Amino acid sequence: MDFFTLMQGHAAVFLLLLTRVSGIFIISPFFGSMNIPIYFRAATAAAFAMVLFPVIDALGAVQAPPTVLMYTVAVLGELFIGWLIGFVAYISFAAIQMAGKIMDMQVGFAIVNVLDPTSGQQMPLIGSFLYNLAIIIFLVTNGHHMLIAALVESFRAVPLLTIEPNLSLPFIIEHFTTGIFLTGMKIAMPVTFAILLTNVGLGILARTMPQLNIFVVGIPMQLFIGVTVLSMLLPFYVLFLDVVFNEMYGNVSIALRALQP
Repeated sequence: MDFFTLMQGHAAVFLLLLTRVSGIFIISPFFGSMNIPIYFRAATAAAFAMVLFPVIDALGAVQAPPTVLMYTVAVLGELFIGWLIGFVAYISFAAIQMAGKIMDMQVGFAIVNVLDPTSGQQMPLIGSFLYNLAIIIFLVTNGHHMLIAALVESFRAVPLLTIEPNLSLPFIIEHFTTGIFLTGMKIAMPVTFAILLTNVGLGILARTMPQLNIFVVGIPMQLFIGVTVLSMLLPFYVLFLDVVFNEMYGNVSIALRALQP
């Protein structure tokens, strides 16, 4: 049996497979970037589905739902699995964006925004820089390969049409989401602490030298201290990203195990 004959007999199953693959192209890092044309993302999702289809079909026969309503529910379930993988991966980058926004507020760059092409939103300078640097490191370290591997593994952990409601899944997603603040504060803490010490020093200086215009001195000093500390922290930031990405891969596995029948 050739590939096209196989596709003709399993068209409904192929569409379910395509739906799950398309889920990671909605929100996941790099694959779900707004600056990638939607037609290219759709074509890439279809190419992934065509490559995976013979492999998934070899795992066992899948019987498509007999009614339109049941098939629609199955499509939503498969889309949710793909979206969940992309969402868990995106949480780590959301923490990086939050860390950058906190740094911008402390340094004084919060008033200067740039258009981030990956999300289509306005982002401060340091936040955009840290996010784009994280995307580059994510690609250089083959993190996108790990995301594709997690998608392929999801078909073994949760085969097609076997998703079951799990009451623990909302709590798991809540736990991952609350980790955005903790991870963001860990990344932003050195710059935030340095700016805090700078403000304390400026406050003492203002009390001892009232004739000094503290606003003229304070703003450039905050910029200088913030940029200097950030440049010193960049090597450690790259090392910390390795920890963040490993945690991201572990969180994807935890989310998939929660969906297992």
